[in-house]
Amino acid sequence: MSAEAFLDTNIIIYLLDDTDAAKRRRSEALIEHALEHGSGCISYQVVQESLYVTTRKLSFNTEDANRLLNRVLLPLWKVNPSGTLYRRGLDLQARYQFSSYDSLIIAAALDAGCKTLYSEDLQHGQRIDGLTIQNPFLESRLEE
Repeated sequence: MSAEAFLDTNIIIYLLDDTDAAKRRRSEALIEHALEHGSGCISYQVVQESLYVTTRKLSFNTEDANRLLNRVLLPLWKVNPSGTLYRRGLDLQARYQFSSYDSLIIAAALDAGCKTLYSEDLQHGQRIDGLTIQNPFLESRLEE
């Protein structure tokens, strides 16, 4: 399994956010590109977090949550939990002092062979074992 880019949960959530048009457009472009070209992926963790936020915080009904699951989350989902993933996450947490959740996101991106991790939550431009973290919304702010 190899993908060009890993999409963190915030990329999925901003797709659904009506309060920030620039972030929504950028998320939409990243997700559409990933789906059309098979160039992006997510992990089980992103699926879980996205469904939690949409059903609990954004008040999606079951039909809307299923639509997101079928159209976006399932097609992008390529990384599942494993002992190797958790060990790598713990190693990253110890080396870089990331939170356990951020460490698992980074570990999943590395396991998928990604070169880029799109996330708003981590340090833009940081490189970890060949993976570059990019905050795609920095560019969006410049366009406004």
